[in-house]
Amino acid sequence: MSVLRTLYIAFLLFATIPGFGQTIEVCASCEFSSIREALESAQAGDTIYIKQGLYKEHNLEIDKPITIIGEGLPTIDGGLKGEIIKVVSDSVTLDGLRVINVGTSYTEDYAAIRIARSDHFRIQNMVLENLFFGIYLEKANHGVVQNNIIAGTATEEFNSGNGIQLWYSEHIEVLNNNISGVRDGIYLEFANFCFLNGNTSEDNVRYGLHFMFSNNDCYENNTFRNNGAGVAVMFSKQIEMRHNVFVDNWGSASYGLLLKEIN
Repeated sequence: MSVLRTLYIAFLLFATIPGFGQTIEVCASCEFSSIREALESAQAGDTIYIKQGLYKEHNLEIDKPITIIGEGLPTIDGGLKGEIIKVVSDSVTLDGLRVINVGTSYTEDYAAIRIARSDHFRIQNMVLENLFFGIYLEKANHGVVQNNIIAGTATEEFNSGNGIQLWYSEHIEVLNNNISGVRDGIYLEFANFCFLNGNTSEDNVRYGLHFMFSNNDCYENNTFRNNGAGVAVMFSKQIEMRHNVFVDNWGSASYGLLLKEIN
């Protein structure tokens, strides 16, 4: 199992390595002072370096295979206007950005970062704050979500989203993330062949981790602390659960681990 996982991670790394494209810099004194302008100019295989600073932008769409790297954790402030980053291309990497102030809606699931119908992606070393949904994977496959900090301000289920959401997605690795202050820390619905390892999910309103109709997944070496309940596995098959820690659940039932109609 460990050998296969190592080979799989190597494949993902290869699949998302940028090509021999050009390098584009974004900063106040650069040729491109906005991220949107840089995205419009970029070609497949390019790398965009966003330098330290504040960028007030939202509804940024990435529609070509590129790598975006932040230097010094630059901040993208969505101004509570809606979704901030949407990826609709295969082979995209997002690395080292701070994304804040996602809009809230009762009809739209606005996210700090949405990966929509895209494969072979990486989201890593991001800091997401003051959000509705954090990272939303929608019919996205063969990706890695790792080393991110996701911090919401949720107090009630009805007006909050999830930290990392997988919907109709397969072969996703969720590794070493810290998620807090959302509805469910990590939520999987129709998400198969996924691997979750080394995450800390704490201070969330409902579940630290929640499976619905998801099969052949594995979660191990995660910590679920001070959530309404620890983990719920519902209507799912072939879920491997190993070496996880469940601490200080405070909800009405205070489950550490809730299993409902699983096989």
